[in-house]
Amino acid sequence: MGLTPTNSELGKITYLCEVKKIMKAIQRKKIVRYVQKGFQLRYRMDGRSFNSTNEKLGRPVRPQERRDLVFKFLVIGDYGVGKTAIVRRYTEGKFSSNYKITVGADFCVRSMMWDAKTRVSLQLWDIAGHERFSYMTRVYYKYAVGCAVVFDITRHASFKSVIRWVNDLNNKVMLDDGSQVPIVLLANKWDIGESCVSDEAINKLCKELGIPTWFKTSAKYNLNIDEGISKLVGEAIRRTKENEQPVKKYDGISLDERRSTIGSLRDREGCCT
Repeated sequence: MGLTPTNSELGKITYLCEVKKIMKAIQRKKIVRYVQKGFQLRYRMDGRSFNSTNEKLGRPVRPQERRDLVFKFLVIGDYGVGKTAIVRRYTEGKFSSNYKITVGADFCVRSMMWDAKTRVSLQLWDIAGHERFSYMTRVYYKYAVGCAVVFDITRHASFKSVIRWVNDLNNKVMLDDGSQVPIVLLANKWDIGESCVSDEAINKLCKELGIPTWFKTSAKYNLNIDEGISKLVGEAIRRTKENEQPVKKYDGISLDERRSTIGSLRDREGCCT
């Protein structure tokens, strides 16, 4: 039954009943781990994970069925467009207006459950936008499987630089199958409200560069940050599934295989005696 945080006596009684059930389960050693956060309880029971407020207990996920994926994503663009703010907002949930120049590159990590069977660890690489660091980008781009190109809607020059950044990316890194790294375009600082680039111009540029999606973003107000990165995660998972090789299962040796093996051994013995 769903539980909504409330100050009513009914809500408190229901909440205490859930806590009591959990404590009994702990005593019976059925619960592996649980976390209490406000009026929401999220815990794992017999390998099953659910939220007491809005999720139902489903079929247990066996350890061998769960996949752990690691993806490296790039965040590139001119200096001062808000790359570091976007990375920190997505990985730490924080925003700071204090601007510090990124020297070379920096990266942050965020882990999350994409679905019941897939855990994703993201490495977001914040690449310095100053030209004096451009000679090092080949090293930083290596092994990337997704990229967010960022420009500042109040600086038209940063919008023009998108072409240079996309070309630099395509010339220095590609996926294992030889295709280009998936890209999303982030039109950042939308909270300022003084855009010098029209939507039509952005759509036209995306069509020319083969970028399927772009987002209006604001690191300050957390506008479309998760949506933009999630688009890359979904594409990376899709490509991972397509490139997976089916695993052949051998339940045993058939009689035909056994006979052929014995026959070959006899022939080998006969030729060597």
